Amino acid sequence: MNSGKSSRERSRSELETAGGSKQGRVRIFAIFDVEHDGDLYELLDAQSGRPGSGFEVVGGSQTSQDTDAWRASVRRRIRNSDQVIVICGEHTDESPRIHAELLIARDEEKSYFLLWGRREIMCTKPIGAEAAEGMYSWTPQFLHDQILFHRRKAARDAAARSLRKVTPSGH
Repeated sequence: MNSGKSSRERSRSELETAGGSKQGRVRIFAIFDVEHDGDLYELLDAQSGRPGSGFEVVGGSQTSQDTDAWRASVRRRIRNSDQVIVICGEHTDESPRIHAELLIARDEEKSYFLLWGRREIMCTKPIGAEAAEGMYSWTPQFLHDQILFHRRKAARDAAARSLRKVTPSGH
């Protein structure tokens, strides 16, 4: 059935209604190198405020010592998001904080992807990133498509986990 909308309009509409927040926008936690890439976080946050972005930045990396309290705070903030974006910069591979946040996101089973933060320089993956994980160019259309893709994947994964929890009666 054709709704008269282009595939781009349909995917934007789907993204805007797929999120878990009150506004139907996907809630993003941004992992980034606080010492070097704060401007990239600000850019992502500004992009989320544009009409039709379909996402909102609900939190991000903060300067802090790696303590149990810090880890608990990061875990709570990641848990309150729908997805995680890792903004990669020139020094991302040198940051133990980014590595710790990435491990927490994995532990919380949050969908994430790596975003190439700076076009003009070589960006690096975080410590612990899988070799097969791509680092993707940062364009508005790509960001939209990746958020939608990871939202769909997270929904499928959640459905599969809930099915595994169901046990046959009488066993």
